[in-house]
Amino acid sequence: SEGPRCRTSIETMQDDLEALRERSEGEVEDAFTLENPWLLKAALSGGALQARLGSMVAYQGELRFERARAGGRRILKRALTPEGGRLMNVSGTGEVFLAHLAQQIYRVRLDDEEVTCNSRNLLAFESGIDWDVRRVPRGVVGKVAGGLFNTHLSGSGWLALVSDGQPVLLRPSEAPTFADPQAAIAWSGSLETTFKSDFQARTFIGLGSGESVQMGFRGEGWVLVQPSEGHQAGGPSGGGGGGLFDWLAG
Repeated sequence: SEGPRCRTSIETMQDDLEALRERSEGEVEDAFTLENPWLLKAALSGGALQARLGSMVAYQGELRFERARAGGRRILKRALTPEGGRLMNVSGTGEVFLAHLAQQIYRVRLDDEEVTCNSRNLLAFESGIDWDVRRVPRGVVGKVAGGLFNTHLSGSGWLALVSDGQPVLLRPSEAPTFADPQAAIAWSGSLETTFKSDFQARTFIGLGSGESVQMGFRGEGWVLVQPSEGHQAGGPSGGGGGGLFDWLAG
């Protein structure tokens, strides 16, 4: 008989945001699974994945951890911005447990698709997904989205994102959509991004709203926004992660 239909990214994202469900005992294990909302388990059978440097909290089996080399143009881009930065390569056979700052984790399944994300929110991705650091088009001067760059991911496989609190999923096709650049976690590659500035003289004398720059999204697709402007400080070390994003599950 014909197998179950592969759900679209928007359907699986909605499922995760609407409810937390226990995995049934008979369900086939995915490469990325959630031990709890703050801890990701990634299974390897002789393959490899890339993860945020320092995000490993435990592992079982025979695994190797090496700092990932950016190479080429990505080295220059990474030097200019913290975005798209420190990754480690995990290879071998076994299971690795990943987390970051006790933040919630959301899984995303890509099927020959593209996603752009704020690199502070990128936890891990499989080897079938390619990444690059890309300049974000903008029409205002200032520090936005952690800099002028975000991480672009494309291909097929699982990736995992972290969120500082439970996020909201927005569809720009339904209404004009804007978000604080620090709160926008990720968005589908089909969207067009812009920046809107509300700079006024009042802003420079401390009387502004504090929301002088907003990131705009247009087109068919989705945007994931966390209820926080995120952790501004941090480095490669990570503990805590978090949980729940079986998005794009197939």
